[in-house]
Amino acid sequence: MGDMKNKAEELKGKAKEKVGDWTDNESMQAEGMADQAKAKATQAGEDARDAAEETKDAVRDAFNR
Repeated sequence: MGDMKNKAEELKGKAKEKVGDWTDNESMQAEGMADQAKAKATQAGEDARDAAEETKDAVRDAFNR
């Protein structure tokens, strides 16, 4: 679910950036880029958490053999 929410946020940011480009609105461009960066950072954090969980499970399974 987080993946979809993050992707939606990223797409919203891209749309804001494009509208800012078309209207020459630097504030909207910056806001769009910030939205994209936030979504990507959130996704990276979630990916790292998932990887850590998988590693923990693999180590636990290796010691329980």
